[in-house]
Amino acid sequence: MLDQIMNSPNFNYLSRAMTAASMRQEVVANNIANVNTPNYRKKNVEFEDLLAREIYGEKTPEGKLQMVQTHSKHLPYKPREIHATPTLVEDNTTIMRVDDNNVDVDIEMATLAKNQIYYNALATELGGYVSKMRNAITSGQS
Repeated sequence: MLDQIMNSPNFNYLSRAMTAASMRQEVVANNIANVNTPNYRKKNVEFEDLLAREIYGEKTPEGKLQMVQTHSKHLPYKPREIHATPTLVEDNTTIMRVDDNNVDVDIEMATLAKNQIYYNALATELGGYVSKMRNAITSGQS
């Protein structure tokens, strides 16, 4: 029973998203710390697009749902082989300074604030999920 709760899609997605948000917080803080380092290239964490691809697939038409097997007698489907994990990517696209550093403090601070809100929302959602599971487990006990 505990295995089913801990391996549910909600718990799985939320915990991986929180890991990505935590990693992003560290990466952005590192970018800000290196704002005056010559030749430094900022780094980004990619996760949300990978997770969307894991959930919805590559070629799902807009507004269409994927087929899901909810009963053993339903048509079989092949589960996704993608397992999205946070990935660290170096950004080499823009260089805005003569020392070849591409960190913009204003953008990094905005990313930091956005990520903090995102992390708090994930923590709230995960806490609500755990609370619902606890209530479901203990509701029949006196």
